[in-house]
Amino acid sequence: MNKNKSRKTYIGGQAVLEGVMMRGKTAMATAVRDAEGNIQVESVRLKPEEKTSRLAKLPIIRGVVSFISSLVGGSRTLMRSAAVFGEEEEEPSRFEKWLAKKCKIDVMTIILGFSTVIGILFAVGLFVFLPQLLVSLIGSWTGLASTGWQGVAYNLIEGGIRILIFVLYILLMTCMKDIRRTFMYHGAEHKTITCFEKGLDLTVENVRPCSRVHDRCGTTFLFFVMVVSILVFSIANSLLEPLYVAETVAHYKVWNFLIRFAIKIALLPLVAGLSFELLRGLAKSDSKLLLPLKAPGLLLQRLTTQEPDDAMIEVAIRAFRTVYDMDADPTLPVTSFITPRKLSEYLAEVKQRFSESGIDDSDAEWIFSLVLNVPRSRLTEEAQMTLDQVRRTEKYVQERLTGRPLWYIVGDTEFYGYKIKVDERVLIPRPETEILAEMAIRTVRPQDKVLEICTGSGAVAIAVSKEKHIHVDASDISEDALALAAENAALHEADVRFFASDMLRSAESDYNVIIANPPYIKRGEIPVIQKEVREFEPYIALDGGEDGLDFYRIIAREAVLHLKDGHGTVLMETGEDEAVLVAALFTDASKAQIVKDLEGRDRVVVITYA
Repeated sequence: MNKNKSRKTYIGGQAVLEGVMMRGKTAMATAVRDAEGNIQVESVRLKPEEKTSRLAKLPIIRGVVSFISSLVGGSRTLMRSAAVFGEEEEEPSRFEKWLAKKCKIDVMTIILGFSTVIGILFAVGLFVFLPQLLVSLIGSWTGLASTGWQGVAYNLIEGGIRILIFVLYILLMTCMKDIRRTFMYHGAEHKTITCFEKGLDLTVENVRPCSRVHDRCGTTFLFFVMVVSILVFSIANSLLEPLYVAETVAHYKVWNFLIRFAIKIALLPLVAGLSFELLRGLAKSDSKLLLPLKAPGLLLQRLTTQEPDDAMIEVAIRAFRTVYDMDADPTLPVTSFITPRKLSEYLAEVKQRFSESGIDDSDAEWIFSLVLNVPRSRLTEEAQMTLDQVRRTEKYVQERLTGRPLWYIVGDTEFYGYKIKVDERVLIPRPETEILAEMAIRTVRPQDKVLEICTGSGAVAIAVSKEKHIHVDASDISEDALALAAENAALHEADVRFFASDMLRSAESDYNVIIANPPYIKRGEIPVIQKEVREFEPYIALDGGEDGLDFYRIIAREAVLHLKDGHGTVLMETGEDEAVLVAALFTDASKAQIVKDLEGRDRVVVITYA
């Protein structure tokens, strides 16, 4: 950011419960500080402007569209921010489930629509109906009602009463603690935008001294609505005067009152559109000549904004930066608040997010299974996830979206019924490797001396030792891998001795069984395998040479030298389409057996020296 070079921005916003919403051209973001003091951000992509109808872009009409959009969107945003602090949702009632299933209706959507309608009716009653009622009563008490005073004087008095009610309403709101905090966040929103427009870096220190009033504030817009309404209603009453009935008869007074009220309601969109254009036009200029027009709105902002603390400023900066970055980079992902969720909805959402990032659905199911501590088969049963469960799930999801393998994130995986710690030091044990462990367990006799080379996490050696109740030697060229393997052996109290060795170089020569799961991926294929494998799992455990068989050649040449009296068994896991080639390398063996995995692919080669 260029310091001290003023600039305009299209980004605007509003204060919400314990947070700030910012809206740009292509994205909207709401930042909220939750009960634990963490800043949560929820962002969405907005409908592209080019898809908006031409009619909606016309002057005055665009103001009406913007006002309605802000009203609905603002209500939704307020409810979303409140959800961050809300109590955990109860299990949906039978009626709610029936609505969702039969009518495809979300109860929260109904509540949102209902609350929006109630809010509009309250505003109309307080700022349109009540001022008209009061001025009518004043007219009756003073005798002015009989003089046909529904012209400019009538509307000036009514407008003055409307502004007075508005100011009193704001003053009353400032007496409420929660509203006062919201006004502080309102101030943080203005200060952040002003800081950016001044060309300063968005830091708490730079934002703090900036002004908390702004030309594009909704408070100024509402003031313009009240002023413009005086002019519009006056002109309308003059033009429509023939509709009024002489108020010599009492019930005609009611008729005229309803006519005037109906005219005001019909003209509200026009008033909103004109006020929007006035606000938009004045905001484009910093001329002091326009200050008298801006001053009343700016003074009212002194009531609807309060000085924020630094924590509030941090929230506003976070919301602004999110929108700014998303407008600049359309590839940035959207984010969601962490709130209590329905299992089915949340699981479907995570699967969709994973699908868009090229991640398998099964990873989403594993995450939910681990967090909820239920089998994957039970994820079809509806349940309400608590806030803590959603938070833990989202932590896994966000890290998985970076490409890091799931089991590195979790920190362990299950292998042959044993929990095995894993991280970037070792290759994650695959389910197909359990075929190698199974064959080794079947082959090993109680008196046999067993060696596993390329042990990695130690999973196979531990499984063999525990299942057969025997001692196993295990080696690896990586000291880091051996350290983690030793932790796993200690965890299960397995009788395994680990030592460093480049293949069989440091091994003894009196083993009965040798087990190996060496690197077997062809070097040229590594750049095109799954991103999570090539970027996170150790390269040394993947690279099997040009044809993937380099380490099998070493085993074929040297294994017999480490078998007692040249007799024994060698078991090896192989890659796809490699088993036959591997078996052919052992020209001096008595027998070669190929074992398939559960999907029918050649997976394990068993070599016997009789």
